[in-house]
Amino acid sequence: MIPVSCGEIADAVRGELVGVEPTAVVDGAVVIDSRAAGPGGLFVALPGERVDGHDFVGTATAAGVTVSLTTRPIEGSPCIVVDDDAQRALGDLARFVIGKLPELTVIALTGSSGKTSTKDLIGQLISPYGETVVPEGSFNNEIGHPLTALRATASTKYLIAEMGVRSLGDITYLTGITPPRVGLVLNVGTSHIGKLGSQDNIALAKGEMIEAVAPGGTAIVNADDHRVAAMRSRTAQKVLTFGEAPEAEVRATDVKIDGEGRPAFTLQIGDFGAPVQLQFIGEHYVSNALAAAAVATAIGLTPEQISDGLNVAVPVSAARMQLTERPDGVTIINDAFNANPESTRAALKSLAAIGRSRGARTWAVLGEMLELGDTSADEHDAIGRLAVRLDVNRLLVVGAGAKPIHLGASLEGSWGNESAFVETIPEALELLRDELRAGDVVLVKSSKAAKLRSLADALVEDAQ
Repeated sequence: MIPVSCGEIADAVRGELVGVEPTAVVDGAVVIDSRAAGPGGLFVALPGERVDGHDFVGTATAAGVTVSLTTRPIEGSPCIVVDDDAQRALGDLARFVIGKLPELTVIALTGSSGKTSTKDLIGQLISPYGETVVPEGSFNNEIGHPLTALRATASTKYLIAEMGVRSLGDITYLTGITPPRVGLVLNVGTSHIGKLGSQDNIALAKGEMIEAVAPGGTAIVNADDHRVAAMRSRTAQKVLTFGEAPEAEVRATDVKIDGEGRPAFTLQIGDFGAPVQLQFIGEHYVSNALAAAAVATAIGLTPEQISDGLNVAVPVSAARMQLTERPDGVTIINDAFNANPESTRAALKSLAAIGRSRGARTWAVLGEMLELGDTSADEHDAIGRLAVRLDVNRLLVVGAGAKPIHLGASLEGSWGNESAFVETIPEALELLRDELRAGDVVLVKSSKAAKLRSLADALVEDAQ
């Protein structure tokens, strides 16, 4: 973070200085985990599900932080005390700091799926051309977003901001902290439809990104998604389109998938055309790559720089179509960071393509997709039916919430032991350990809360 005095911070967050001078300076990291606290930093005491950050203020003080942001005084520790909500104050602080960096270019993105992978791609494309802050993991909510923003310094040229949506107004709040010079909407799917009620409401919420683009900035929309393409009417700023549609300004043609499920295409930007071979598994990465290319175009990179960057970009975040070849010949594809119907369909198609190319037996190990509301049973049923239509050899469904996947596969024509259902992760692991053989390709996919990532990790560790 740029150096800021405690007096300035107190003014920005509407707090009271307790045990600290207004001239004391914060010039270290802003953290919410006392284990990460260090000299010159600021510790934000947030309440958690199991612990209260205020219990660790003393630990942060001992680690050398200049001050802690709290909602009550802590004896023996310098504090800035706010009277309501430390999370709100964290956002206020980030807004204040970003306001002191007028030369910073904020690139913000949202979408129902692909946000984190696209964020990683954008970071790899633009970081060679200026110091860039990229969110860690999936830091895209009211806590992760301001923490990312507070990593910006006077030498930072680009700040990438991934933004999630759970309700109307979320994007408006987050973009209020970091007003975007470039605002990107990837797609409108069914993720969080249980909270927002319909895809039209999801589009309404995600379109807040387009409305937030700063004067003189660029709004980027997906020409292949009609709900996203319609968002161009929600801004007076320049609009740039991407996709495979003929009218898209940043476009892919001649899309092909190689034997390892990796897409290749010709990148078209104006009169420029160049071949791109992605190092990512899944045809859906074409759209992510085009979105990243559109962002790079908006900030002034040349088409040659963009195509060169896409060709060498590699997966960064774990558990997103992460492929591991075990020494015993079994391939594990860990895509269990999160799941929704769109991303699960894409993952199944990639699994089928790899299986066909290798002549391998394929396994889809699937858990529940959360926050689908009244559509949940139908969406899970449809995934089971798709697995059968794609000729996935074995389907293993884990957890009661995902059982309609197994039922859908059975109704679609799965027979024998092609589809199986188990209640728990240990049961699934036992079955897989008994039945996997050399050459098998195993996809593991679920929403984060279903915890199938631990299953994928265990399958990888088995061979070590």
